[in-house]
Amino acid sequence: MHVAHLSLTDFRSYESVELGLEPGITAFVGPNGQGKTNLVEALGYVATQSSHRVATDAPLVRRGASRAIVRCLIHRDDRRALVELEINPGRANRARLNRSPVSRPRDVIGLLRTVLFAPEDLTLVKGDPSERRRFLDELLVSRAPRFAGVRADYDRVLKQRSALLRTAAQAKRGRRRPERDSAFEAAGAGDVLATLDVWDQHLARHGAELLRGRLELVEALRPFVASAYAALAPGSEAVDLAYRSTLSTGGDTDEDEGISVVAGHDAQTLSTDLGKTLEERLRERLLEVRASELERGVTLVGPHRDDLFLGLGDMPARGYASHGESWSFALALRLAAYDLLRADGGDPVLILDDVFAELDTQRRRRLAEIVAPAEQVLITAAVPDDVPHELSGARFDVAEGRVTRVR
Repeated sequence: MHVAHLSLTDFRSYESVELGLEPGITAFVGPNGQGKTNLVEALGYVATQSSHRVATDAPLVRRGASRAIVRCLIHRDDRRALVELEINPGRANRARLNRSPVSRPRDVIGLLRTVLFAPEDLTLVKGDPSERRRFLDELLVSRAPRFAGVRADYDRVLKQRSALLRTAAQAKRGRRRPERDSAFEAAGAGDVLATLDVWDQHLARHGAELLRGRLELVEALRPFVASAYAALAPGSEAVDLAYRSTLSTGGDTDEDEGISVVAGHDAQTLSTDLGKTLEERLRERLLEVRASELERGVTLVGPHRDDLFLGLGDMPARGYASHGESWSFALALRLAAYDLLRADGGDPVLILDDVFAELDTQRRRRLAEIVAPAEQVLITAAVPDDVPHELSGARFDVAEGRVTRVR
């Protein structure tokens, strides 16, 4: 798989740009702040319909414009696909495939598969659980695009259920006199609990499907991560992954404190350990923590509070790994994602966004040697010397809003 053409209109700093690309190595070189990352961010957006830099779509639209358009021509084997995304902040985005509209933008997810390395990847090891959940879910969708719908359904139910809990918690906190407590319980508590029962069923159904996908993904990913880390840091301690689930028998915990139980490595193992299906156990756990949820106004159980445990030797990488070990682990996660997608069939496009400037000489060389055989590698760098000689190929200079091919 490779991208043959990229066209941007009012995306980030670009009013308009047309860029022809080829298989192999391509480097975008120029000073910081000139728009190199904007180019590869656009490709990442086509693949995942999210940005690795910002949480919302509004910053992706050039100042003064009402929308942005990203067009991408993808070659895979002997097939071609032209994907067009229209980004409309505050309104529904639109998508076209081979110039024909599709019913939902997420219907084009999976046509382009990318693995993007960026300085922000260090947060996969050192950051909050939300970063690791996002890593898992984006990879899950890349492997099986139907999970885009599963995530959307889960997020929708979670939002509705959490809004109900907030309303109930605010109502309870707003009571001032004891005699009003019984009135509230009689008038409103029954309705709230009945409605919560309905949302519990929806959350458990969609949550179990997402959880099952994540568990199976972690099991598939583990050997690739171990192999990639050993290649990047030979002689170092071994690394491993495990999935931390809120389907534990202990009390609810705050996200930053971690989850008390490390679950089994796949859905079948976890279901066997629990003696129940994932959906049954999710419903059961929601009932167990309901009093706390009504008091705090938040949903305390579900995949949105789970974590991916990263182990280095006998210790958790977060808090114990050195800066170099953390970088190696983050790179190993991305390389493992690439190897896993490749094992599924077809090379994804590798994107290395200003990564080499962050690495020491040894890690730069090893990473370059590992990624060089990929079908298409796109690199951004501030200066030509930041691109390892193992990754020589086509080059574009990026400056003052212009992208120029260097002959």
